[in-house]
Amino acid sequence: MQRLKSVADLVNWREEILSKRDPNRTWVTVCSGTGCHAYACEKVAGTFASEIEKRGLEGQVGLRRTGCHGFCERGPIVVVLPDEICYLGVKPEDVPEIVSTTLVDGTLLRRLLYKTEGGQHIVHESEIPFYKHQTRIIFGNNRLIDPKSIEDYIALGGYSALAKVLSEMSPQEVIDTVKRANLRGRGGAGFPAGVKWETTRNAPGDVKYVIVNADEGDPGAYMDRSLLEGNPHSVLEGLVIGAYAIGSHEGYIYVRQEYPLAVDNVSIALNQMREYGLLGKDILGSGFDFDIIVHRGAGAFVSGESSALMAAIEGKLGEPKPKYIHTSVSGIRGRPSNLNNVETWANIPLIINKGVDWFRSIGTEGSKGTKIFSLVGKVKNTGLVEVPMGMTLREIVYKIGGGTRK
Repeated sequence: MQRLKSVADLVNWREEILSKRDPNRTWVTVCSGTGCHAYACEKVAGTFASEIEKRGLEGQVGLRRTGCHGFCERGPIVVVLPDEICYLGVKPEDVPEIVSTTLVDGTLLRRLLYKTEGGQHIVHESEIPFYKHQTRIIFGNNRLIDPKSIEDYIALGGYSALAKVLSEMSPQEVIDTVKRANLRGRGGAGFPAGVKWETTRNAPGDVKYVIVNADEGDPGAYMDRSLLEGNPHSVLEGLVIGAYAIGSHEGYIYVRQEYPLAVDNVSIALNQMREYGLLGKDILGSGFDFDIIVHRGAGAFVSGESSALMAAIEGKLGEPKPKYIHTSVSGIRGRPSNLNNVETWANIPLIINKGVDWFRSIGTEGSKGTKIFSLVGKVKNTGLVEVPMGMTLREIVYKIGGGTRK
């Protein structure tokens, strides 16, 4: 594959990838997020690989290690596509039976299916109550993508939003689109992202920075980690679009030291982007230059705060600055710096591709789109859930989580 020098090159590459993929081919996807690593997902995937080879099924069945599927309570999760047969809590010793029944004979292994309290077995992943009541616009592609494969992301339309922005939109048009969508920061404060972008763009100075905040320090929270691990290109595409809109040529990903898998997958994704011309000089022949540096945090909770995070990137002690100093005007090295969290950046390609009206159709009057939550604690079905803004805590706990354990 040669470096992509134009939007047409990207379109042709996507068509080439899709021409080699049979949509009806059987795929075994194994959830391989950090949570499932604790449940021996690597052994599960390795056993699938050896069993598929042993039975001579390589030409018929593909194996994909994906990011987190969200239903962490019941991992490792194995989904057989395109039929969407979902097996929960799969152990390495279960794999030969799955291969012989489902992949060879076309029958179900009922003991690994989701079972309701009424005793009903549910076959399809999307029909399990935990998933059924979610709106997974950001997190849904995790189950379809090998995070180490840029081709998987391209096949699903990846980088088409970046191509559209660089070839059809001015920086101000991009900012206006984000403002009209009313995307609010997903890091907690909920500040309008488009307003922050515009402030940074209009701040005096030629050098500006854009930053992904992946310093997710709250106990039990791992939404950002799972997005970076499972679909890093969605975050990176959003960051490049934001950089173009703001006028930045250098970006940072500030990620927790405790997220080694996320760092690995992001680093692989960045190398792929540079190799194919989606990062670096003259991206897609547009004349826009931009590159990204990964900065690993040192485990300080306070560095999740914007000014402390930027001080840490500079190599200083991660201490917050007074709030009258706005980082959008004076951030890293005193330069205008725009900081958004992982989930905020991942929304950007969707807004560009699907439009403002689509995004505004989800959520409430004041808060548009979805939000990913960690549903943990004394709830029957725990994990990561993505729901429209405005869904009540009662609905999340009872409809998705199945209620309290007692």
